[in-house]
Amino acid sequence: MPYWRIQDLTFSHPKNRHSIRLKDYDYTQSGAYFITLVTYQRENRFGKIINREMKINEYGEIVVNEWKKSALIRAEIELDVYVVMPNHFHAIVYITDNFDVHRCRGDRPIAPTTTISAGPTPKSIGALVAGFKSAVTHQINQKCLTSGLPVWQRNYYEHIIRNEKSFLKIRRYILENPMQWEQDSLHVA
Repeated sequence: MPYWRIQDLTFSHPKNRHSIRLKDYDYTQSGAYFITLVTYQRENRFGKIINREMKINEYGEIVVNEWKKSALIRAEIELDVYVVMPNHFHAIVYITDNFDVHRCRGDRPIAPTTTISAGPTPKSIGALVAGFKSAVTHQINQKCLTSGLPVWQRNYYEHIIRNEKSFLKIRRYILENPMQWEQDSLHVA
């Protein structure tokens, strides 16, 4: 049994939406983050667990390729371990020194504009997840000759990794996830 249960991230009516992110936390900060993304309606889309090993299918391969591509197109991130499961994806990702997020003029920060942009803050965990989910969804819809069908649930789970003990525990959890599939809170038979 995992040492925590990932909360249900199913779609809720827009009026009932609330953020599961830490209030006032800057998700562009350098550090390690554990993320989990779940497929739409927890459908087993990315392959099967056979003999306690994940065997990805062509859609799981898209997830792997797009994840690797994320590190190539986003200079502010580095990837650590990850696993594609039948209906979810776990990863540890680092945001490295992200100095150009808060632009400065000399020693004074540039004042923010009053324009509120839609979407996540650039170079943040939210921006990474949004871009990754979008790319995977686009590729899978293209392969299926469909348009606009959801692949992922609307939200994602994240955990800020604050120390080495937590990092090692999460890393082990990710690596051993296929072996624990039968007990996984996201397991759908």
